[in-house]
Amino acid sequence: MENNYLIPANANKGKLIMGLFRPFDFALFGIGAGTTLLLLLIFQSYMTQIAVAVLTMLPVLITGFLVIPVPHYHNVLVFLQNCYRFYFVNQKTFRWKGWCNEYVEENNKQQ
Repeated sequence: MENNYLIPANANKGKLIMGLFRPFDFALFGIGAGTTLLLLLIFQSYMTQIAVAVLTMLPVLITGFLVIPVPHYHNVLVFLQNCYRFYFVNQKTFRWKGWCNEYVEENNKQQ
């Protein structure tokens, strides 16, 4: 097997922290947690109201949701980035051509 290399699918896991997270993921979650902590300190007297408590916890909940690992993607954030790129940035039009197309064109000409 000269010059035939087989790279396993999980080869990049060794570059990740705990095999799951990038440094950006920790920074994003840390910003969300820090914002929530700051909001908790600011609105601590209003925590008896459920709406205020939920709004205060939103930054850590949203950033936590974004860094949750999902199958076939690194995490939810990477999945959303790929969806955005596919639908809005790199939208390509593929023209279908092939032997079936030529056969259909021939049938249309004969009729």
